[in-house]
Amino acid sequence: MQFIPNAITILRILVTPFLIACLFQQTIWYASLACALFLTGAISDYVDGYVARTQKTQTKLGRHLDPVADKVFVMGLFISLAWLYPLIVPWWAVGVIILRDVFVTGLRLHADSKHRSLPTLQFAKLKTVMQMGYLGILLILLMLQYYSDTATFSRELLYGNGMFILLSIVVLMTCLTGLSYLIIYFKKSTELLIHD
Repeated sequence: MQFIPNAITILRILVTPFLIACLFQQTIWYASLACALFLTGAISDYVDGYVARTQKTQTKLGRHLDPVADKVFVMGLFISLAWLYPLIVPWWAVGVIILRDVFVTGLRLHADSKHRSLPTLQFAKLKTVMQMGYLGILLILLMLQYYSDTATFSRELLYGNGMFILLSIVVLMTCLTGLSYLIIYFKKSTELLIHD
């Protein structure tokens, strides 16, 4: 049973290139398939953790693999969407999100090298939920623009202030979680020096 959560996590990584390939086709069928694949990946993010907790099959590999899968899934989508729709998903926003992830990963690796750990914050999990929520809404609107009945409505939302404000909130939340990890890192370093 221990392999099940990790298998679900790996599924999220494997889904990502197919999802990205669908986005680049830019047809109604592929846009719909992209939404379905995104839903599969987003649900797997919840399911793998739930199975690991309820079945008590949490492993060291799983704890490291899950955030990697999240980064591959979310960053792959953000970069692809910025490439295809830079007016909707500007590169500056994607750059900030990527820099935050690189920064936090560096903190984790440095903490591990000093035999200290940075626990995953609930605040950071909320950040992931918000990123997924934004991406899900964006993919649905991109799909709806291919339908004649909803094309005008979806394009108004896509290029309107609402999506920009939502993305700005996501970027702000992402930065705040990075700052939170930095504070925890320095707090743990200070405690270590005091105990030494």
